[in-house]
Amino acid sequence: MEALRPAAEKDVLDAVAWALAGKRPLELVSGATKRGIGRPVGADAVLDLSGLRGVLLYEPEELVLTARPGTPLSEIEALLAGNGQCLAFEPPDLGPLLGAAAGAATLGGALAANLSGPRRPKAGAARDHLLGVKAVSGRAERFKSGGRVVKNVTGYDLPKLLAGSWGTLAAVTEATVKVLPAPEKLRTVLVAGLDPAQAAAAMGRVLSGPLEASGAAHLPAPVASASAVARVRASGGAVTAFRVEGPAPSAEARAAELRALFAGAGPVEELHGRNSRALWREIAGAAFFVDPPDRLVWRLSLPPAEGARAVAEIGRSLAAEAFYDWGGALVVGEAGAHRGQLPSYMRPGLRTASGSKARLTRASRAARPAGKGWKAPTSRRAASGARTRVAR
Repeated sequence: MEALRPAAEKDVLDAVAWALAGKRPLELVSGATKRGIGRPVGADAVLDLSGLRGVLLYEPEELVLTARPGTPLSEIEALLAGNGQCLAFEPPDLGPLLGAAAGAATLGGALAANLSGPRRPKAGAARDHLLGVKAVSGRAERFKSGGRVVKNVTGYDLPKLLAGSWGTLAAVTEATVKVLPAPEKLRTVLVAGLDPAQAAAAMGRVLSGPLEASGAAHLPAPVASASAVARVRASGGAVTAFRVEGPAPSAEARAAELRALFAGAGPVEELHGRNSRALWREIAGAAFFVDPPDRLVWRLSLPPAEGARAVAEIGRSLAAEAFYDWGGALVVGEAGAHRGQLPSYMRPGLRTASGSKARLTRASRAARPAGKGWKAPTSRRAASGARTRVAR
């Protein structure tokens, strides 16, 4: 497959014009860390935007940053950390899960996939932080949309449309994102020994309560034992984690309330700073399923209001390891015995949750053509049967 590697916006324009003239489909990549998700792209050439990299503008006082799509997230996060700021949507690093290097994910890939971490219910998705773009359309036309501040934006909100489009609508050459102050303190309270039903109820109660948790996850015993965080790995059973963050007095007070809330439910511990960050990076990147690399991995998106019932239904017949990232309304299951088809044991639980979705996140290339996504009916017209769509 031919690879086109533009070094400037004009090169992107020329590449799209060339493809358009010859009616050649293009596959867009930047860090190429997410190419293994969903079905393979049928394209004649790859438009590799990794050469378009670098931060073009960063104004800490205005909480705004503009960068090219091939800029590694690790560089952006290091720059922001030096000013006590962060990308609040917490983009996950799926590189190790998908056979790529850790730290190779780019801003363009995160926005194109609209990927967010466990903080999503509190901070929003990637598209909620995308303020403006410059891009080249499939008609080889330059355009820009949005701006550096929301109040100055008029017209159609095209950045929101491009986020999550997986590069199918336009080739973004610059992106402007909103950044936020990083939390001063981070605390994670670990509760050991809860079963999935108890954990689902506990996570729902905490996330809907006044403690303002920014993450909640349940790791069954086999998954917890694969954690690189010693206290989680050594728990000897299931672990349910709750994250609170913010100014030091507030984070510490809410962590104390969480410990008191679960004092009678099982052993309770607390992670600080480095270990806490490491655990939530594992959860965001599904790091527990990196090895062996030939296992199929699914991500199931469940509406929080209906998730507990769906988890209980799936849990009764679960034929694979799974963990629950309730802060992201996701269940991540490993289903190595299936050829990229949604496993039968997942279907009943998904059908009970209106609007639920399933995406094949990792599979062998042989299994990926069969790995269609699945979406539950959300309307009366669709209620007669589930619709199938390609997951990318």
